[in-house]
Amino acid sequence: MTPFELAEPRSLREAIELLDPDDPSVRPVAGGTALMLMMKSGVFRPTRLVSLRRIEKKFSGVQAGADGGLKIGAMTPLSLVERTQSVRQHAPVIAQALRTLSNIRVRNVATIGGHLAHGDPHMDLPPVLIALGAQVTVAGPSGERSIPVEQLFAGYFETVLARNELIVELTVPAQKARRACYLKVTTRAAHDWPALGVAVSVDGAGQDIHDARIVVSAATEQATRLPGAEAAARGGRLDDALLRRIGDAAAEEAQVVDDAHGSAAYRRQLVRVYVGRALRKALQESTH
Repeated sequence: MTPFELAEPRSLREAIELLDPDDPSVRPVAGGTALMLMMKSGVFRPTRLVSLRRIEKKFSGVQAGADGGLKIGAMTPLSLVERTQSVRQHAPVIAQALRTLSNIRVRNVATIGGHLAHGDPHMDLPPVLIALGAQVTVAGPSGERSIPVEQLFAGYFETVLARNELIVELTVPAQKARRACYLKVTTRAAHDWPALGVAVSVDGAGQDIHDARIVVSAATEQATRLPGAEAAARGGRLDDALLRRIGDAAAEEAQVVDDAHGSAAYRRQLVRVYVGRALRKALQESTH
């Protein structure tokens, strides 16, 4: 690796001031699990890294509201999110998804903010958080703004964040009667990068689907909601014929891509099958 400056600010404000909106070689670093790999392989050569490890402790931890909503500080390690009882109680799909996200060594270091800011379409949490209707709070020189996770990603490894903006908090609204499911399809080990990720959130009773949010990732250039498939599901009664219609709509709508994890044709078929499986599993869990 080439030499670079390492800055260690003690406040969020100082960290933002150290970032350069016009210089892509200046980056913030939280857990650094992805950034270090990019540096070692020569994909990224920084002139300055701004470490966030010493900023205020208030940006780490999980708080649950009386209604079941969650606020998660951006510097919270993924392993802590996975183990927190309020997450398991109010949004169990998040804890379930984390169990197969890489390995425990990575989850002990990687942070929720860094996970989202990296913009990797293979990440497990973005589709889950989109299905749950989550949003992030972002801080920059002009103050704070809120961005739905659904609108955070702009393309392959791209987000809408300015270079001098930082994610400071993730908010997951109360899910109430909604039930969610995340299915991860890998070609090798369960903790590997997915060939397809499917997250759904369903408002339903028994076999009836009142409303559904359907999100796919990994097979696409960014985590993406499928409004056409959602419309096919809305107001339906769960049976094989309905699941085929929803799966066909999802496969037609999803803009799948080729890569080392599978061809576009293979992944389109995965979408067709796994969207229906995720919906069935979510509704089954709502009856338990």
